[in-house]
This record gives sequence, structure tokens and C-alpha cells, in this order.
Amino acid sequence: MWKISSKTFFLRISYFTSLNPINSHTFICGDVSNNSGFSSSAENLKTKKRFYSLFCRSPSKMSTAGLTLDEIASKRKSRWFFGGLASSAAACCTHPLDLIKVHMQTQQEGKLTIVGQSVAIVRKQGFLALYSGLSASILRQLTYSTTRFGMYEVGKTKLTPPGQTDITFFQKVGLAGVSGACGGFVGTPGDMINVRMQNDIKLPPEQRRNYKHAIDGVFRVLREEGLRRLFSGASTATTRAVFVTIGQLSFYDQVKVILLGSGYFKDNVLTHFLSSLTAGAGATFMTQPLDVLKTRQMNAKPGEFRNIWHLVLYTAKLGPTGFFKGFVPAFVRLGPHTILLFLFLEQFRKHLGYLPEEPKK
Repeated sequence: MWKISSKTFFLRISYFTSLNPINSHTFICGDVSNNSGFSSSAENLKTKKRFYSLFCRSPSKMSTAGLTLDEIASKRKSRWFFGGLASSAAACCTHPLDLIKVHMQTQQEGKLTIVGQSVAIVRKQGFLALYSGLSASILRQLTYSTTRFGMYEVGKTKLTPPGQTDITFFQKVGLAGVSGACGGFVGTPGDMINVRMQNDIKLPPEQRRNYKHAIDGVFRVLREEGLRRLFSGASTATTRAVFVTIGQLSFYDQVKVILLGSGYFKDNVLTHFLSSLTAGAGATFMTQPLDVLKTRQMNAKPGEFRNIWHLVLYTAKLGPTGFFKGFVPAFVRLGPHTILLFLFLEQFRKHLGYLPEEPKK
């Protein structure tokens, strides 16, 4: 492997924002052609080139003459894995809200409010119980969000016509839907383990599954219940992922374009906040009924529901509001999660993204 000390790496990141962005790509990733930034041994050259192509691809060929640092930063594009990292960071901040949402969705009578659920959990299990299942939440984001954001960003780049900077809104919706479907299916195992670990603390001790962490949960389900059970709820999870990805990615992109085009906003934190707030509200409303069904299906015991229609009828006994159980905590969770996700993502893009190549004349 390449030889680069942790001290050198963090020094490079620390000084990143003070450098000329056009040179920062070589500064952080090293120049593979002359082996700068890495050890010069011949046997490591292949590994270094693989690292460069994966994480430091697309070195800037865009002319930046006459542009300010902010203008150059605004032209940078996200790398395919930034979405997974940003989602994982946001999940670490909003996990307690997600846990409370799951508890409210799995109670049939609906007696406890969001405050009541929070107090009950802390009183019975302690404050750290609010972070039960955090490893599964991160696993889900690293699979689900990396897939959908990666496909969306790569697809947007491929579909953008030469000489233009963006695609149409309907193309964004279609691309987000396909990306969300793939991400939802890939992330189903992590999602199911996440739901189970979060719901475990409300069960009697003799009924708890007691997964040590997310990976332990995955292997135990494989061993005890089989591969098919690991993808329980894949249909509702995939359908929900389609709508939440449309609500988050395509709406965020479009609102951001409208705000920047108005002339009153710049590519800064305020614009990112307003765009992500709108996207979070839309995504919550579109996905709440599916989220309730997905949570109940994943948390159900084997054979409890014959099919998805049986689950729908069971939930409908509570009336139309039964499909929106936990809507407030869902919005309280998905809103901040969406805002933090895109704030993290935009910072990754502006500081660690790449400048696209100029179109050939």
C-alpha cells in the first residue's frame, strides 16, 4: 500500500481551504505520474493508480482564470461516494429521532406522544438507549444512500448534454426514482436490522433478539431465518425509497436551481438550508404511509401477515390516520436528516469535489 502518514494526511486536509482549488487536487491526492504524495517503490504503482482513479478521478481541466475561490468551489461536482458519507454523518445526529419514530409506528393503540415515548425510553433504559441500533443505521446509509446518490450523480453527469450544466426536472425525477429503487433494495438488510435493533428495547427481555451490532444481526438472520427473511419488506422499502429519493434529490436540485436563478441567493449555506428543508418536507409527506407499512412488515414475526394486503387492512383498522402514525417524529427526523445530509454533502462537494472537464470545441 502507499505510505502516507496520518499526520501528513490531516495536514493536507487542514490546509485544503487555504490553497488554490485548481492545485488542491494534486495536493491531496498526489500526482501519480511522478509519484508525489506517495512512496516511490515500483510495486506500489498499480495500487496508487487504482486509488487515484477511484477517489481522485477527473483532475481539473477547466480554466479558472478570472474566477474567485467561491466561484471555483461552486463549479465542483460531487464524487459518487459523497452521498453515503454525508448520509451516515447525518444519521449519527438524527438517530434518536428515527428510533422514536419506529417505536410510535409499531404501537397499535397509539397512546404515547413523541415526548412520552422519549421520556419512557430514557426512564426505562437510560439515555444511551436512544442510540440503540446506531451501527445498523450507519450500515443502511452506507448501502442505501451510497447506491442511490452514486447512481444519481453518475447518471446526471452522463445525461447532461454537451455545453450545458444541468438536465431537466423530469429527467431528475426519473433518474431519482430509478436510483432510489436500486438503493432501497440494496439497503433492505441494513434497514431491517435497524428496525429490529431500535424496537428491541421496548420488548420484554425474554423476547429480545439482542443483536450485538449490525453485522451480527445480518449473520444471525441468515443463520436462523434464511436469506429470504433478510430481504423482508424489500417491496415496501424499495417503493418508499423511490419516493423519498425523488423528494430529496430531484426536489433539492430543482429548488436550488430556482433559488440561484432568482439572483437573490448564492451557493452558500442559506441556499442549501432552504433547498433541503423543502426537500425534507416533500419527502416526508410522500413516503409516510409506505414508511409505516415497511416498519410494521420488517418488525413482524414470521407468518404474522399473509401478504402486503393483509398488512394494509390491519393498519386501516385505525382509520386513515393509521397510515400517518409517527408523522410528526418522521418529519422531525427526516427534516433535520435531509438538511444535515445536504449540508454535509455540499461541504464535501465544495472542498473535496472535482472540477468537470471543459467541453471540447
